[in-house]
Amino acid sequence: MASPLVIHGDSSVVLPPQFFGSIAYYALLASYRHVYIHDGMRFDKRFKSTHRTTIADTRGILDLTVPVTKPHSSSQATWNDISVSPHGAWWNVHLTALESSYGRTPFFEFYIDSLMPVFGAGVCGRPITELDALADETVRKLLYLDNEVTHLNERDIPGHAADMRHIMPDTPQHHQYYQVRAGKLGFISGLSILDLLFNIGPEAPLYLKKLIG
Repeated sequence: MASPLVIHGDSSVVLPPQFFGSIAYYALLASYRHVYIHDGMRFDKRFKSTHRTTIADTRGILDLTVPVTKPHSSSQATWNDISVSPHGAWWNVHLTALESSYGRTPFFEFYIDSLMPVFGAGVCGRPITELDALADETVRKLLYLDNEVTHLNERDIPGHAADMRHIMPDTPQHHQYYQVRAGKLGFISGLSILDLLFNIGPEAPLYLKKLIG
């Protein structure tokens, strides 16, 4: 039985690999029964969301970036050719930032253990797309999404699928959800799916449904 969030039951969509993608990204993903993640996209250093996620800390927006290593010749490289670097023990930096930013949210303790496999030295040296896939699989389990997700390693994408690799809507301001620091910072849109999970927990799928319409 398809998820109640699916409104495109007979259609498919192509999305880019993301590191803990935005709320809008998961609203789009959740609305399609068949999802292709294009790991074989040509590498573009301007496409930061493949190894960066955006959260809200005590002062506002904070980007958490996974350092990556590129091949000597990256002109023809795909994201599958880009590997996770151990530089700066980034996983410790990320975990410290998450605890500082969300430690007092209602559902931080509820979810953080499930996320721990993503943050560790064991992922270093592996393709960034593998780390993204691990993060995505974890998030979809927490959101109870049962979409059929296929990872594409080739450069070409299915002609019948909606190509949304470079089109990503923002979270509309009129669809606000509870944020623990909204009283101080106001509502902040465009954040990682982690912000939604830590703040409203099991109600996250209901919020995604509002965005899907």
